Amino acid sequence: MMQDLTSANTSAAMQHLEAAERLAALVPGTEGATPRVVNRVAVIGAGTMGSGIAVSLANAGLTVDLLEQNAEAAAAGIKRVEGLYAAQVKRGRILQDAVPDRLARIRIGEDWAAVSEADLVIEAAFESMEAKHAIFGRIDALARPGTVLATNTSYLDVDAIAGATKRPGDVLGLHFFSPAHIMRLLEVVQAAQTAPDVLATALALGRRIGKLPIVARNCDGFIGNRIFAVYRRHAEYLLEDGASPEEIDRALVEYGFAMGPFAVSDMSGLDIAWAMRKRRSATRNPAERYVAIPDLLCEAGRLGRKAGQGWYDYEDGRTQPSQAVDAVIAAERARLGVQPRHFTSDAIQRRILAVMANEGARVLEEGISLRPSDIDLVFVNGYGFPRGKGGPMFAADRMGLPAVLAEIEEASRVGGAGSEPAPLLIHLAKQGASFAAWQAGKQKP
Repeated sequence: MMQDLTSANTSAAMQHLEAAERLAALVPGTEGATPRVVNRVAVIGAGTMGSGIAVSLANAGLTVDLLEQNAEAAAAGIKRVEGLYAAQVKRGRILQDAVPDRLARIRIGEDWAAVSEADLVIEAAFESMEAKHAIFGRIDALARPGTVLATNTSYLDVDAIAGATKRPGDVLGLHFFSPAHIMRLLEVVQAAQTAPDVLATALALGRRIGKLPIVARNCDGFIGNRIFAVYRRHAEYLLEDGASPEEIDRALVEYGFAMGPFAVSDMSGLDIAWAMRKRRSATRNPAERYVAIPDLLCEAGRLGRKAGQGWYDYEDGRTQPSQAVDAVIAAERARLGVQPRHFTSDAIQRRILAVMANEGARVLEEGISLRPSDIDLVFVNGYGFPRGKGGPMFAADRMGLPAVLAEIEEASRVGGAGSEPAPLLIHLAKQGASFAAWQAGKQKP
């Protein structure tokens, strides 16, 4: 890679992130708002996310009711929470002597009457608007006035979820990242009618449980998953055009990511993104390029590590390139008449960085994120972006926005609708400016 991209000043990046954390605590509209008192929390759903959230809360001294639909699911939740604590002891994160006290703070059951005792309710059910509407209608009837109602949705419309209640001002998103008891990032999603003291309550709670709360406005995917969806989509374009999953993953690891996008997909499960694509299919712009390869893998049962096969094969704990996946990719290229081309690691890294920064610019234009440095914090703390590179917006500034714009113009040609250069990026690049300068100008009184 070119010097300005490979030798990013780590010290400057770290200073940037430290300053970004101080700024992230300054949220317009919460000045003078007094956080509501939160001592008892009801968490709806004792699956992977709900259990991790419950452990995070209990570790901070809060009393938690972890609620399920039936006794069988509640029993599974008990085992899941006990397993999380056992793993923490094994890794030396906590002492065994601390476990009984923390477990005693978590009451797991199926009696939703406990919602009436909660100061905060966090819904952590699966990603279905129908399911979330039903849950919020139920907790709205049970929760006492003044209780904060939060959803852990990763993508869904928080305003629509709030619409299932008679108190939309009490509703917001608390998007934890998996594993929820370990990951530091917490996206606090401000819905259209979220009251200032409710937002202040969420920020205070996030800090209390050791998270880094970053405010996002409501949109599909909020800050992180919205930008990551573009990252993944362009990785798939590179794949269909000639790069292999291993080459793309290796290039991103060389840049500093712990894992590349295809390895990440295998870890989280290909069916998660598949469900999202199916949900969006009715509204997808037909002029947007669509890569069908991930769908074909899902249809073949290649759902990732949990199935023993995804983008890679998994045998005896080893990750291996898959000849079956190579065959699917080759067949799709042949069907579409794609002549595979070679991509260097440098080209892959530049394309991915550019599309992340471009979508970040759109997120800023729409007011979804308060500042570029908040986007950097989201990706460094929630998506494995290398800390020494400072985040995608900081790294784009180091690359130079004219170079980013040139890369996006090519990405737009490749990707079609939805990949066009963001007006903010065009403006800053033509002015010879940067995201950092734009942010500094926005912060002036």
